[in-house]
Amino acid sequence: MSMPLSMARLLLISTALVAPAAMAQTTPAGEAGGAVTPSGTPTAQEEADAQSGNVDVSIPGADIIVTGRRTSNISQAAPQVVNVLSAADIKRTGEGDIAGSLQRVTGLSVVSGGYVYVRGLGDRYSLALLNGSPLPSPEPLKRVVPLDIFPTSVIASTLVQKSYSANFPGEFGGGVINLTTKAIPTESYLELTVGSSANTETSGQMGYTYYGSKSDWTGFDDGSRDTPPLLKQAFASGVPFSNMDRSDLQAMSMQLLNSDTTLLQRTNSLPFNFNGTINGGTAVDIGSDARLGVIATASYSNKWRTRANLQQASIDLTQETPGKSADQVITDNEVTVNGLLGLGLEWGDQKVRWTNLYIRDTLKRGQLSVGYNDGAIQGADYMTQNTAWYERQLIDTHVAGEFKLTDALSLDARGGYSNSQREAPYEREFVYVRTNRDLVVDPVGDRYINALNRQRGDASVTFSDLNEDLWSGSADLSYKFSPDFSITAGYAYTDTKRTSSRYELHYDATNLPISVQQERPDYLVSDATIQLYDLTMLDFSGNYPVYDAALRVHAGYGQVQAELFPGLSVNAGVRFESGKQSVTGIDVYNTGDQPTNVIEKDYWLPAVTLTYQLRPDMQLRASASKTVARPQFREQIAQPYVDTESNRTYRGNPFVTDSELWNAEVRGEWYMGRDERFTLAGFYKKIDNPIETYTTINDVYAVTTSFANAPEAQLYGAEVELQKYFPLDGMSGSDFFQSRRVVLIGNYTYTQSKLKVGASDTTIPYTYTTGDLPLASDYFRDGAPMTGQSDHLANLQIGLEDTDKLSQQTLMLTYASDRVTSRGPNQQPDIKERPGLTLDFVARQGVKFPGGINSEIKFEARNLTGRKYQEFQELDGNRVYYNRYKIGTTFALAMTVAF
Repeated sequence: MSMPLSMARLLLISTALVAPAAMAQTTPAGEAGGAVTPSGTPTAQEEADAQSGNVDVSIPGADIIVTGRRTSNISQAAPQVVNVLSAADIKRTGEGDIAGSLQRVTGLSVVSGGYVYVRGLGDRYSLALLNGSPLPSPEPLKRVVPLDIFPTSVIASTLVQKSYSANFPGEFGGGVINLTTKAIPTESYLELTVGSSANTETSGQMGYTYYGSKSDWTGFDDGSRDTPPLLKQAFASGVPFSNMDRSDLQAMSMQLLNSDTTLLQRTNSLPFNFNGTINGGTAVDIGSDARLGVIATASYSNKWRTRANLQQASIDLTQETPGKSADQVITDNEVTVNGLLGLGLEWGDQKVRWTNLYIRDTLKRGQLSVGYNDGAIQGADYMTQNTAWYERQLIDTHVAGEFKLTDALSLDARGGYSNSQREAPYEREFVYVRTNRDLVVDPVGDRYINALNRQRGDASVTFSDLNEDLWSGSADLSYKFSPDFSITAGYAYTDTKRTSSRYELHYDATNLPISVQQERPDYLVSDATIQLYDLTMLDFSGNYPVYDAALRVHAGYGQVQAELFPGLSVNAGVRFESGKQSVTGIDVYNTGDQPTNVIEKDYWLPAVTLTYQLRPDMQLRASASKTVARPQFREQIAQPYVDTESNRTYRGNPFVTDSELWNAEVRGEWYMGRDERFTLAGFYKKIDNPIETYTTINDVYAVTTSFANAPEAQLYGAEVELQKYFPLDGMSGSDFFQSRRVVLIGNYTYTQSKLKVGASDTTIPYTYTTGDLPLASDYFRDGAPMTGQSDHLANLQIGLEDTDKLSQQTLMLTYASDRVTSRGPNQQPDIKERPGLTLDFVARQGVKFPGGINSEIKFEARNLTGRKYQEFQELDGNRVYYNRYKIGTTFALAMTVAF
């Protein structure tokens, strides 16, 4: 099938805009420029001129981010520890999505593509907001939205705040990441971007795919994958499959879309990737003092990725050979469609922003693996084929208004609705077995067969569906008594409801003829086989294939910002949150049992930050706070789920509960000059009942990862950051260097964490039924590091840029040391991930075509060091790889034309 193909998220087509409707607007002298002329591709001079403009930041509590100390740097002026990435900052990294650019921020790392870890704390401890409003997640395993689905073309700024303040929600363990979308352009503009990329491990290489439907290239199924009518009726009937007539089960089986979702085909040369975006905006004056702006963005991208993956498991690491091992070839075709429509209205000091965002991300997977499993049939080879289709979709609409009621009184109000969906129809798996036994013992010992009896072969099809609605509203009132003293009070409400279902169905046969057992998958489960050999279906979904989840939070806060005496200011506040979270397994089959896990708690969450200005360019900070971390919905229901990134099965735990965090930090900041800074900080966190992942392996080497509360954890560390520019105009003999400068941006974070597990401490795993609670030491090792925490995180950017025109060349080095992904099974060593060292290069060059048309050409080279992905266990020199594959080097070329 011929179709256009492309790669998502390798292009950056962001235009930084001055948006007067920002809630907090300052000029970041210590940051890169944040505003450009939107009618053309930005030049370096325009970026430098933007230093005297505004960076658009929209967060709860309008006035609290800018203190009475009028400085042009938002990081210095803010009463908390913040980093602000303007659109120009993001452009320098060349990343096409927000997650990629955030990994350059001090103390941040990105895991599994889009989940941000702050100072080694997992994604559960980070909070993502859009224009100050919460977002739902389209991922079953997460309540945190993956940030790699946000293209940089729709983002005006990204604020990262690592010290807690009461205006933000209490689920603020490591930090908050607030994305501000673009609003009112300064003038009309239109931009078109096209680009292509290739990866050394994927493009032009062998891979696997399947047909699916004729519209797969768009990221939208044409309806072929809809749940068949008879199967839909069976799901809704509440009748267990075991009580249904065989004829009805066979009729359902024959309605399934067969060969189009089953027949895996090898492609000898996968195509290059493609990306296209259209981005435009305009603004008109209304009357004498009002202005209305419209911004619209639409993008399409198509990305291919092939991984030649080694996946192993072992019950006993002292054995040199793992008990289970398989070589997998996984080909993912990811299609992403994005759209944004933003309206901004301002009149006088009043500003309203209405943002509508649509993001759809579709993953089409073909996978083939061959290996052995000594826990099943020793000496046998297993060939497993997987095909799947995963749809993630996010729709968000919200309104934010900032109103200056009097010279001293201001009101910030916002409300929104978000819907996220994830559908995974037709997740198919076929397992064929070759015993390798003597033909006298086994007549087909030298051939792969599938008897459809789950002993010598298996076939399954799974249907999953998730829908989540989130309503939110907040209001913040600020009163400024004087330039040095103001108070803010606010109320916030969120109501999240999720429904998720997962039905896992297995084909079942008795005494299937050998000739049929050898058939390829689409023939094996064809209508003819079903009718001739009496195939039927079994339901392996468990008693609760459907669950409902809800989280409702009412919150109120008060906060004061004051300069106690010249040089010393305080930002202090307290937030009260009343939250009720519940996950209920739906009794689909009327078993009389409907398990419900309810966490209903109230919290008082204080926060205080002191800032002492030693001199105009140097200051000290000290902060302390209390925050919480609630379990994610998926962690509270004992329902299996296969994670597409790690290829492992996860199962929730209805006994997990909230974590409470106590946070402290001290920091010194030196703003040496325009665009330059040096910071040094130390931080400490104490966490009660942290939720940790742990892995179990049974005697047939089935690997399952779940969650449980450890008794306590402590985390501490230090971070240092330097940003420095070196003008080259003093170099003699060449005009080339007269307007150029060297950019040096570096940061390093050192973190240590440890679990505290006493001899009598207990925990509750998902397998617990009755009796004494298990000892926590059976699952967690005292002194072990927390999952997700790297001891060392380092980023270095060295660049050359022209201050008169757009010409940037940037070399970026990123390093993260080993981090634990899960506690090891059966008291074995922990499972670790090795992120390693990554070297990237990005070059941007402005070109002016005849007729005054501005354009930008961008070249990217990613992972020049050829870093591999490795996730493993190790003991006494023996290493078992849970996942190991080459990432490859990616080269990308793109052009943006502005009219």
